[in-house]
Amino acid sequence: MFEADAASAGLGIHLEELGAGRAVVRMKVTPAMVNGHRIGHGGYVFLLADSAFSCACNSHGPVTVAAGADIVFVAQVREGDELVATAEERTRYGRSGVYDVTVRRGDEVVAEFRGRSRSLRP
Repeated sequence: MFEADAASAGLGIHLEELGAGRAVVRMKVTPAMVNGHRIGHGGYVFLLADSAFSCACNSHGPVTVAAGADIVFVAQVREGDELVATAEERTRYGRSGVYDVTVRRGDEVVAEFRGRSRSLRP
């Protein structure tokens, strides 16, 4: 699935790790990703977290999509920052699941994301 993800590839997002209910992705903040305040646009941080979430919730096999997601921006990001998003499955029940994603710059947390997934019927 990730190999066919043109949105993530176009932003230079790389899949670092993938396991059952877990994924790690990485992205460098480019000049095109900063807003008028010269800080990283939150939409790109959300997209990075969402890419990790997508990989983690699809790691079990059935096609799974987002049913909803929320993000808390903890710290600003800047051009040149290397961001790493780590997604962890919290629970799956029926066709639904809950995943938490932490986005870091080095050891510093810059955002916390919670995604809710739904597996599609075949």
